[in-house]
Amino acid sequence: MKKPNYLVYPAVFDNVDNDGFYTVTFPDVPDTVSQGETLEEAVQNAPDALAVALPDYASYPKPTPLEQVRANNPGLLVSLVGVDMHDARREISEAIVHENVTIPKSLAEEAKVTGINFSETLTEALEAKLGM
Repeated sequence: MKKPNYLVYPAVFDNVDNDGFYTVTFPDVPDTVSQGETLEEAVQNAPDALAVALPDYASYPKPTPLEQVRANNPGLLVSLVGVDMHDARREISEAIVHENVTIPKSLAEEAKVTGINFSETLTEALEAKLGM
C-alpha cells in the first residue's frame, strides 16, 4: 500500500516549566519533539519535526483521535499538525551539488583576497539570472 502524502497528527503544546518556551510532542510519533519560543513559532516548527521522523517508519502510525489526546493532556493545548510528506521528501532530496567552474585566474585571486565565498556568489548569481 502506498504511503499517503499528507498526514495529520495530534500534537501537545506545553509551556509549563519551560521558561516560556513551548515544547511540542506527538503521542503517536514517540521521541519526536519540537519547540518554539512562542506558540506561533512552535506551530510553525512542528511539521518539520514530523517530516524528519516519519520517513523512519515502515508504515505511518495511526493518529489517535484528537479528543482522546486532549483528555490525556488536561490543561495543555492540543491541536492537529499536518505535514506534506511529498514536499518534505523533495526538500530532503534537494541536495547540494559540487560543480567545477572555470574563471580567469586574476578574478579568482582578487576574490580570494577580498574574502568572497565562491559558492555563495555563484548561487546568488544563478538565482538572480533564473529569477528565483
